[in-house]
Amino acid sequence: GVLVTDQSPLLSSREGVLVTDQSPLLQGGGRGCYSCQFFSDGRRKVDYVLVFYQRKQISVRGSDRLHRLSAPPHPPHRLSVISNGSSTLSGPVGGLGCVELEADPAEGEMVLIREEFEARLLEAGLEMERDTEVRVYGPSFTRLHVPWQVLSREAEFLKIKIPTKKVRPPPLYSRVCVCNPMDGSSPNTNRGFNITSKDTFFDNATRSRILLHDEWARYGAFYKYQPVDLIRKYFGEKIGLYFAWLGVYTQLLIPASMVGIIVFCYGCYTVDMDVPSLEMCDKQQNFTMCPLCDGVCDYWHLSTACGTARASHLFDNPATVFFAIFMSLWVATFLEHWKRRQISLNHSWDLTGLEEEEDHPRPKYETVLLQKRQMMRNKEKKNEKKKKKKKKIETGVEKLTWRDRLPGYLINISSILFMFGLTFSAVFGVIVYRIVVSALMAMSPDPETKSNVRVTVTATAVIINLVVILILDEIYGAVAVWLTELEIPRTESNFEQHLILKAFLLKFMNAYAPIFYVAFFKGRFAGRPGDYVYVFNDYRMEECAPGGCLIELCIQLSIIMVGKQLIQNNVFEIGIPKLKKLIRAWKGKGISLEEREEQRARPPQQWNLDYTLVPFEGLTPEYMEMIIQFGFVSLFVASFPLAPLFALLNNVIEIRLDAKKFVTELRRPDAVQAKDIGIWYNILSGMGKFSVIINAFVISFTSDFIPRLVYQYMYSQTGTMHGFIDHTLSHFNVSNFRPGNAPTSSYLPETTVCRYKDYREPPWSAEAYQFSKTYWAVLAARLAFVILFQNLVMFLSLLVAWVIPDVPKNISEQLKREKTLLVDVFLREEKEKFHLLQSLFSSKDQPSQGHPDTAHFRTLPLGLSQGLGHYMESECCDLSPM
Repeated sequence: GVLVTDQSPLLSSREGVLVTDQSPLLQGGGRGCYSCQFFSDGRRKVDYVLVFYQRKQISVRGSDRLHRLSAPPHPPHRLSVISNGSSTLSGPVGGLGCVELEADPAEGEMVLIREEFEARLLEAGLEMERDTEVRVYGPSFTRLHVPWQVLSREAEFLKIKIPTKKVRPPPLYSRVCVCNPMDGSSPNTNRGFNITSKDTFFDNATRSRILLHDEWARYGAFYKYQPVDLIRKYFGEKIGLYFAWLGVYTQLLIPASMVGIIVFCYGCYTVDMDVPSLEMCDKQQNFTMCPLCDGVCDYWHLSTACGTARASHLFDNPATVFFAIFMSLWVATFLEHWKRRQISLNHSWDLTGLEEEEDHPRPKYETVLLQKRQMMRNKEKKNEKKKKKKKKIETGVEKLTWRDRLPGYLINISSILFMFGLTFSAVFGVIVYRIVVSALMAMSPDPETKSNVRVTVTATAVIINLVVILILDEIYGAVAVWLTELEIPRTESNFEQHLILKAFLLKFMNAYAPIFYVAFFKGRFAGRPGDYVYVFNDYRMEECAPGGCLIELCIQLSIIMVGKQLIQNNVFEIGIPKLKKLIRAWKGKGISLEEREEQRARPPQQWNLDYTLVPFEGLTPEYMEMIIQFGFVSLFVASFPLAPLFALLNNVIEIRLDAKKFVTELRRPDAVQAKDIGIWYNILSGMGKFSVIINAFVISFTSDFIPRLVYQYMYSQTGTMHGFIDHTLSHFNVSNFRPGNAPTSSYLPETTVCRYKDYREPPWSAEAYQFSKTYWAVLAARLAFVILFQNLVMFLSLLVAWVIPDVPKNISEQLKREKTLLVDVFLREEKEKFHLLQSLFSSKDQPSQGHPDTAHFRTLPLGLSQGLGHYMESECCDLSPM
């Protein structure tokens, strides 16, 4: 049912709370029953279910050590009498006095905590019913029913809008009340409000899992819009906002995917007209390249890399620059569109006036604070100082200071630095793997193996990177939770923010470190022939392919992105919940034969079946996988224009997969009110700005876009790209090889000069093998492009944000209309009050009209009128009409 107190601190404890809507089950083929939705009296509906697990205890015969815990773990006591009218039992129950259970102090403390918690629920007005059977161990359930008075009270506190009747407003006398207009005891119960039945007014029919399953949690409904309002009503505003954000993100991926496909098709169409690719594939050019490794590798012809050059043009063409600018503007448009959508949802969900209430301190925070106070009291007693000091200590320790959290901060910093080192070590390990395997395959006598060295090494290294990323992702998620606990955050919101920042930082570094290496570091420190840089003094640092590193960046990005989405986001989300369910079912087989037969004879209740579902662990994993995907789409999109398309295909499945998981696999989470997506928007905005810089550097330093422009407009005699390949290749005299670096046996023994890709002076120059003037000209052009691209895109992004208003026009007009109507209502009310009071004073003055001073009392003074008006407003009830 609709439990309004889900958002109140009444049930703020998440541990041991099972939320159930008592609708027929959709998971496991189970079926619910209509009678299971009510208490044993058949009238009061089950709105909430509390569950706690009783551990199996050791039986001890002939012992008198127990006092309270010797009875069954959940005996009927005074709370049962208050809640459902059952009688209190005294003495041993069911003849169990001869078998006593060994006392567990921790379990006894939990019993006391549960009793206190249940007593507070009863004080708040909730009604309670427990299981009739006595369980020695296993889950025990307590059903809660929220009466109408509690629902109406909480609706008042939360300012929930309810439908009103279109009737003429009653006189002012009848509107002056001190009662709750939704209270059944009030004479104005239904006056002004459209309340036909208390049993169905807060009904859960619109929040049914069956309706969500049919309209949302099916793969066949992928083309339909999400029922966001229904999701919000069933799961709460926080989860509703997540799926609304995911829907907006997926919807805006459609134009990005279409433009990416057009850019890719442009590359396919112009590949046969690309002059550098044709020159590289032309065997008549006969560019003899320097060996790829020392000793065993031979000289080779550039034309053998024709396939790599043609594939590189598919992603490294002039349209890529346009697409990078387009995606930067797309990010700004997406953020602005989401702000508009968020404001629309806030208005339609009545969240515009929601005030952020201060969260309750976390139990661990209060425990540490209590320990600190106790420690200071003990220290005071030992020192036996002045009495005033004790009072200062008790009043002064109101919160934990940075000194109390300093050990946690130090562990956090050192652990995060260690995790960064672990990530870099994994990347370096894959680099070493590539270098070693490349050298070993180059030594192979099989010519086919030698020809496929680069493709084999690249593909296997990327797969290893993917496996390492998936493993470290799971480790980093658990480590982030542990580190956040060490910080001892005060509230749950602080805990969530700190956890999100740590998890994002670690997972961002883990996912993108291999891609950053290929984009900006690979081939930059390899050296040149005759002066290579070596790893472990034996293996040369790897270089980029003849067509550039952009094609390798594209391969790395595509495999990691698609593999991560396919394995982690889909397979894990489907397989892990089912695996956990199987483990729980396997553990359930350990019960005795009598209990198993008893369970078969008695049909399972709805709460028993819901208890087998996977507990809800928050939205952080859901947001995190989408944020990492957003980074793939925005950060390196210049190297892989098809990234938005793969993201779109994944999200179409992801939405329905998450919907099915939330509806059928997870326990229903507590409904939480929220006005926005929180810190995730700041992360998205930061990544959008960071993507501008990354794409600028990818185009400038990773692709050949800038060198081509420099050659065409500065060095080409014809103003075309003819001769570009020869311009980018430097010369090396093979006689300058160090001993052992030259090929031991060569098919081209007559070679005297080999070529390598760099801008260096030729060996016959006075400054042989030094960077040439062309190198510095290209470097200056690259840096100038970075500055120009960044400022241009930032300006266009600000322009887009300025052009698109944050508040939709219809919402702003409606807000103005509501404000005008509200002012009119207040003015009308004040006018009626003024006339009423004026008539009252006039009627009192009529018998003494002859008195000369009576005219002074025919109107009420302004201050008294306003004071009485405020008094009458405070006495009237405040329920916002819909």
